[in-house]
Amino acid sequence: MKTLKTRLAKKLTNAYLLEGDDLYLFDKAVQMIKKACNITMEDFNLVKFDDDNFSTEKFLDSTQVLPLIDDKRLIIVKNITKISNSDIKEIANYLENPVSSTVIVFYDFENKFGLLKDYVEFVDCKRFPSEMVQAILVSELKKVGKKISQEALLTLIEFTNGYLTKAVNELEKLVYYDTESELITKQMVDDCAIKDNEFVVFELTEALGKKDIDKAINLSQLLAKEQGILALVTNHFRRMFFISISDENDLSLAKELSIKEFAVKKLREQSKNFSKMQLKKIFALLEENDYKIKSGQMLSENAFNYLIFKILYI
Repeated sequence: MKTLKTRLAKKLTNAYLLEGDDLYLFDKAVQMIKKACNITMEDFNLVKFDDDNFSTEKFLDSTQVLPLIDDKRLIIVKNITKISNSDIKEIANYLENPVSSTVIVFYDFENKFGLLKDYVEFVDCKRFPSEMVQAILVSELKKVGKKISQEALLTLIEFTNGYLTKAVNELEKLVYYDTESELITKQMVDDCAIKDNEFVVFELTEALGKKDIDKAINLSQLLAKEQGILALVTNHFRRMFFISISDENDLSLAKELSIKEFAVKKLREQSKNFSKMQLKKIFALLEENDYKIKSGQMLSENAFNYLIFKILYI
């Protein structure tokens, strides 16, 4: 992502594969590619596919259509969750000899298009380091004549777990929170910003480790209805367990666990709230929970609360 602007200035290729976890960066990358295509007739030269309208046949047919008036035609393939390897191979065959006037962008949230990496220009849309996120947010605020204290800025990034998408969305609310004040304060962030689920899971784990029962129960009730929360909590504890028993350094663990190095540092610090024996028991509990759900012994909607209360008393 950092070099995309430079690469586009040198050469516009026929296909781009966007991978990562920050939607803001996906959208920024598409804006840059669209600008490089110089598309003025969007009704004719901008085509979007998603799960509702995608088929390999329709997609390949679309690549053959020549642009009207503009020099390029841009096809965006986004949010595809179901596609077979044979379909991917058909797309790869096309990319070996693509139509020169057609540019394709694949949003790959689900890692469905990894087999195309040899045929496309890869764009990494993983979360930026905190320093870069800070710089972007400060820049966004300058455009509207606002400032933010360093404490408020760091709190906002922490609440949104480093996702630019979420941080920018929260920033839009904060800009209008107090129209008479030029400065956004930490108190404003505390009052107004919505915490990302991953951050709340971190708070929940902290409460569980410190046996703060009231806080743990309040946070678990807050999270209970959130989709996919059991998987988030399970992954959090699994990673913490592996980090606690590993002799590898933070960088190596980050690569193995597919998370950022600062996340490893945070998990390592948080693991100190638990003994290694407790973490071992929790890991066994996670396996037991998973088995009970898959075997039908427990409903998934009950498994989260069961897990939280069992951890409290380990």
